[in-house]
Amino acid sequence: MTDFEHFEHVSGGAIPGRQGPSYRLWRQGKPSIPILVAAPHGGRSYPNDVLACLRDPEQTRLRLEDRYIDAVARPVAQATSSSLLLAEAPRAMIDLNRSVDDVDWGMVRGAKPGRVRHSLANRRSRSGLGLVPRRIPGMGEIRQRPLAKAELDAWIEAIYVPYHAALAAELERLRDNWGVALLVDLHSMPPLKKAHGEGRPAEFVIGDRFGASCDPGLVDLAIRYLGNQGRRVAHNRPYSGGYVLDRYGQTARGIHALQIEVCRSTYLDARLDQPSARLGAIAKLLTGLVDTLGAEVTSMGRLSHMAQAAE
Repeated sequence: MTDFEHFEHVSGGAIPGRQGPSYRLWRQGKPSIPILVAAPHGGRSYPNDVLACLRDPEQTRLRLEDRYIDAVARPVAQATSSSLLLAEAPRAMIDLNRSVDDVDWGMVRGAKPGRVRHSLANRRSRSGLGLVPRRIPGMGEIRQRPLAKAELDAWIEAIYVPYHAALAAELERLRDNWGVALLVDLHSMPPLKKAHGEGRPAEFVIGDRFGASCDPGLVDLAIRYLGNQGRRVAHNRPYSGGYVLDRYGQTARGIHALQIEVCRSTYLDARLDQPSARLGAIAKLLTGLVDTLGAEVTSMGRLSHMAQAAE
């Protein structure tokens, strides 16, 4: 792993039951581009007791992780001078792209809140993929025992709260410097299935919560860039983004958020397990995309400063 020259390295949080931080952040003291690249589902630092609790640790890891998306994100951030936030804690412990209220209380042992109503806040947990994943399609229950309420509280305090504090603070710092900021929330997806009557499925999906989390010009720029590079790209379907975009996409304040899903077959081996020789090409492709978006976001920041000065 190459150090980021001229970057500050900040780590924080903790992973209960294991040494080391729950996230790592690289940033420049004086930001040269108003973009933060984040990978909330790339963590692979598992405590032994978490692995022991999983019914099928290998398959659970393979299905839940955005496998080695951090290996894509690092060279992109390094080449573009973007800030970079990487989760170290695994999604099997806690999903950083969920609301803290999105809990399936049926899997928790111990004191629980009062009656929980079905709402948007806990819609993902009802499908098995809430704040702490419980079920995976095709696999069923992934845990061998319930989760103790004390464990859940400890994971939230040590993993979830510090990550989101770092994410929020870095976006505010970029916005304060530039008048605008863009979050590129980087994920990976299993190969999409071909829909009836359609051509080959998309390799990339750009999500913006159906227009709510990002300036449409930036979204259009991302889609056109990938298309012009000969890549198959979709918009919001089947992935429009999740809690992170809902929380941090504040376009009226100049903070924009995009989710980019990268097909795992484009940079992993046939098992979708280990990096392949194609990873470098995907990192180069996304470097060009972030550079292109960075130029546009920087221009938006200048226009914002000019407008404020004219008032």
